[in-house]
Amino acid sequence: MSTIAQQAREITGGVDTHKDTHTAAAIDSAGRPLGAEQFEATAAGYRKLLAWLHSFGTLVLVGVEGTGAYGAGLARYLHEQDVSVVEIDRPDRKARRWQGKSDPVDAEAAARAALARRRTGIPKLRDGQVEALRSLRVARRSAVRQRADVQRQMKTLVISAPEELRAVLRELGDKQLIATCAASRPDTARAGEPAVAAKLALRTLARRHQRLTEEVGELDELIAPLTSEIAPALLAQNGVGSDVAGQLLVTVGQNPERLRSEAAFAMLCGAAPLPASSGRTQRHRLNRGGDRAANSALYRIVLCRLRWDERTKEYMERRTKEGLSKKEIIRCLKRYIAREIYQILTAPTPTTITAEQLTTAA
Repeated sequence: MSTIAQQAREITGGVDTHKDTHTAAAIDSAGRPLGAEQFEATAAGYRKLLAWLHSFGTLVLVGVEGTGAYGAGLARYLHEQDVSVVEIDRPDRKARRWQGKSDPVDAEAAARAALARRRTGIPKLRDGQVEALRSLRVARRSAVRQRADVQRQMKTLVISAPEELRAVLRELGDKQLIATCAASRPDTARAGEPAVAAKLALRTLARRHQRLTEEVGELDELIAPLTSEIAPALLAQNGVGSDVAGQLLVTVGQNPERLRSEAAFAMLCGAAPLPASSGRTQRHRLNRGGDRAANSALYRIVLCRLRWDERTKEYMERRTKEGLSKKEIIRCLKRYIAREIYQILTAPTPTTITAEQLTTAA
């Protein structure tokens, strides 16, 4: 093929990503395979991968698996090079049973899915404030979970502790239990005795709980102003605090325009009921998919508004009279709130014009 004809040929790439290597495949606009190659998952490997795809012709699109995990670095590099990238869903299991499993096969399947726009989506951008917020929230969520585990372990130790210790601690509230155990001074020389060992273990766990609480507080001091800077309009909504707003921002990503509609956002949050009709029976069923953390954030907004928002209270009363259960009403409210949140997150950011800019423009 001549150089001019090769340059005019449109190419679609597909990449099967792994921790240490990425396997790329290239196909033309008719779906004919042009080649497959493996590259290292490094900055140099990304450059070689892109140059290899360009060698077949004009690169139109690249489908990448796992843009939020192993493919995050490659997706970020391709975005910086102004290459159109789509995220590929996992391969169809039925097709995989017929075709077999290998990295070149998966890479070619990714390229074909990208060419056909089948099970694809626009990946999240990983180079903005929302990505910074996501990292901070990962650390906070880990600290909160570990703190809850520590508290459960302390209560278990109290239940099984010798009676003289159990009688003192069993009636204490959570905060008082942690403070009491953290301030205790058991004799380490008697660690072989069950009661002393239990006191030592409880003191260690209580102090760990206090350290984790400090970590959560430090992270909250970073997360709250960052969330306020990213989406002040979202925080102004009834029932939306920094934790709920942060989760919704992370779910949507730095580029909320990647969601084609509010219905797509509701589906992403698992708040869109799924049709389950057959024949004359018309019904919908609960959606158990989507981002469950985002679904939980919508649920917390609903609970807050059911207590403090008059419109939500009136809606609950009216729908209850129509025969809906509380769970069904909450599902409806989550769908309405998803629509409201989507409109806020996708609203254009107002531009502040300074007096100096007005003078210059005049």
